[in-house]
Amino acid sequence: MERHFDEQLAALKAQLVKMSAIAELMIEESIKVLVNRDATAIASVDRHESEVNKLQIEVDEMCFALIATHQPVAGDLRFLLGAVKTNVDLERLADLAVNVCDKAKRLLNYPPVKPFVIIPEMATIASGMVKDSLHAFVNRDVALARRVLLRDDELDERKVLVTNELVEHMRQFPDTTTPAIELVLVARNIERIGDHATNIGENTIFIVQGTDVRHHTEDWTKA
Repeated sequence: MERHFDEQLAALKAQLVKMSAIAELMIEESIKVLVNRDATAIASVDRHESEVNKLQIEVDEMCFALIATHQPVAGDLRFLLGAVKTNVDLERLADLAVNVCDKAKRLLNYPPVKPFVIIPEMATIASGMVKDSLHAFVNRDVALARRVLLRDDELDERKVLVTNELVEHMRQFPDTTTPAIELVLVARNIERIGDHATNIGENTIFIVQGTDVRHHTEDWTKA
């Protein structure tokens, strides 16, 4: 019975890793539409969204079946409940990648506002946070989860910087207001992707240590 549980748990982890990989790809493709003005990636983002939605249902069913049939306790139960929460965060951050893609699609109707530097950096940070947070979760790696939490500050700082730059650009060139606002929203969506990765990191710390680090209830910068 224990071996069967371990096999099913491994299958669950594999599905979560798959969801994470698809979400990372969606972020990359959305930024490709934005930066390269490559409309061919739009259909791929939409297709991947459907895959993530399907996986979300499958992962929930796997979690509930494991709880019902094996009645796990302690760490295993916390992991499964954490997997349900992580599943939600993965689906939501994939939705945010779709939002970025939708805004990038609308921006194809306007001339480029200015060269892209900070937004692609934000996307790289956010995608890395998604990957590392999920690996931290499935491997119960608290040290990696804490590093994800620290990188959220980098993302926040860049969001503020790009927002300020775009606001100043709108002041100087009022005719660019509409596309500039879209870019501000792109930066906000990428920052929110990082927030969901942070949620997964916080979730990892909780299932391993039983410590709730949301809202900085402890100094999570300490290893």
